[in-house]
Amino acid sequence: MKRVTALIVSGLINISTFPALASDCTPASEISVSRSRWATVRSQPPKASDKDANCRAYAASFYESVTLRQLAAKCPHDADSDRRLAALDSEVDAFNELLATKCGT
Repeated sequence: MKRVTALIVSGLINISTFPALASDCTPASEISVSRSRWATVRSQPPKASDKDANCRAYAASFYESVTLRQLAAKCPHDADSDRRLAALDSEVDAFNELLATKCGT
């Protein structure tokens, strides 16, 4: 009886870790809020006197966009999720380009 219970519990734990079945989906509203915040970061004119602070802001936004993109990729795919992933991909590319042009050595 203990073995059957342990097997069932183990199976439930394993099922909950599957990305398609887990409830770790990123809400569309969170993606929209993040994208508007990133647009603000990108649109602010960089302060020539504080290049390091600008680069840290770009790097933090880049990291956040990549992390959010990974979370969004775990959600079940439909037309809206494909559109959100494409939008997040463009955000990642934009910050990558900013880091390369403004912060590269």
